[in-house]
Amino acid sequence: MEQAGRVRGASLELGVAALESTPRMDAPENPEGPRPPGGGGPAGGATETPRRLSREQLFVLISAASMNLGSMMGYSVLGPFFPKEAEKKGASNTVIGMIFGCYALFDLLASLVFGKYLVHIGAKFVFVAGTFVSGGVTVLFGVLDQVPDGPIFIAMCFLVRIMDAISFSAAIMASSSIIAKAFPNNVATVLGSLETFSGLGLILGPPLGGFLYQSFGYEVPFIFLGCIVLLMVPLNMCILPNYDADIGKHSFWKLITLPKVGLIAFVIISSSSCFGFLDPTLSLFVLEKFNLPAGYVGLVFLGLALSYTISSPLFGLLSDKMPHLRKWFLVFGNIITAGCFILLGPVPILHIKSQLWLLVLVLVVNGVSAGMSIIPTFPEILSCAHENGFEEGLSTLGLVSGFFGAVWSLGAFIGPTVGGFLYEKIGFEWAAAIQGLWALICGLAMGLFYLLEHTRRKRSIPQNIPSTEQERTALLPNEIYPYTILE
Repeated sequence: MEQAGRVRGASLELGVAALESTPRMDAPENPEGPRPPGGGGPAGGATETPRRLSREQLFVLISAASMNLGSMMGYSVLGPFFPKEAEKKGASNTVIGMIFGCYALFDLLASLVFGKYLVHIGAKFVFVAGTFVSGGVTVLFGVLDQVPDGPIFIAMCFLVRIMDAISFSAAIMASSSIIAKAFPNNVATVLGSLETFSGLGLILGPPLGGFLYQSFGYEVPFIFLGCIVLLMVPLNMCILPNYDADIGKHSFWKLITLPKVGLIAFVIISSSSCFGFLDPTLSLFVLEKFNLPAGYVGLVFLGLALSYTISSPLFGLLSDKMPHLRKWFLVFGNIITAGCFILLGPVPILHIKSQLWLLVLVLVVNGVSAGMSIIPTFPEILSCAHENGFEEGLSTLGLVSGFFGAVWSLGAFIGPTVGGFLYEKIGFEWAAAIQGLWALICGLAMGLFYLLEHTRRKRSIPQNIPSTEQERTALLPNEIYPYTILE
């Protein structure tokens, strides 16, 4: 599922509380004063975060929230009925999976390009232009039922999805960079809060799309939601602030070669592929297993989207207030996700009968575990980049946002493409279990990495800090010497 949240708030005040409330008491040896983690120094765009939203911050939140809501509604409307319509037009399950997956592949390529040249093009222009094109191609998707069946229909689906992928990538990558610039101390909190609007779009999209499809046909859901996105363009043109930035000297290659960033990228790919896996497969499985109409299929998707929407702001707030919890979120979030996908079918070796209530319950838990494993990744990458010499500014934010979008898109390409193929060959139950195995490997790998990191730091402490006996050996002669002379 191509989220941003990548991807990529329930309460906008969640993005206002500062990560650290330490007052500025600049010591002579540190004229710049304490630098908050995550790029909160002068180069990061703000010397300190006010306790109340400034007008500029409020406008940033409104713009990002409107884009998240509209784009996610436009995307998620496909789930309940498009796979069935595509089958009628001559597309196989594998091809349907590739139609979903090509979106992510070109999202990946576009993220790398826009992330590198965001500073040159301008974040506001990239955001507004991406939103405009995304709304336009959503409308175009609504007229594809008039295209002849077979190869022509399939080719047009690919073309429209590719255009939508590039435009959405531009908008979401620029949005993440602008948010991190406006809220340097609260990246996870604000991104987690804004995921509420992404989740709200995912909640409203499937049932609304299913209702409009049943009532008015194929065209109306896409035209209606595409027009909503287009109406947000003039609003964002008027209220979104411009940010100036210096061109940075670092590259994607230096970022990805950092071991911790590489592992987190593996986690992002896994989380994204888990979402993407459900796009072409879950609706077909529910229709075949439980014989539900299209409108009710949208309600099944509701369990995942609603729990993700509610949990994301909480995990974002905890990630900013207590950064040490991020590692636990990443480890246990992936392990819980693995268990959910094993029970989604459930996998036949468990001999558990597939029931609708169990499916919905597993999706609800999966939404919480997804928020747990996705939200901490962006601030973890950003803090790791700053620790390794990346400058604090819009150029680094663009690199991190583009990198996040690229690896998310890679997973979103692998998920539906491989998922559609496995669904066709071995069925939904085993395909979901294989997808869950990937999440399990990610959770265990992150746990092992953090364990080794903790052990390495623990071993380095005695080498840097002298023991009490060493201190006494060095100090005692100096303390006794004056008294020896007096004697």
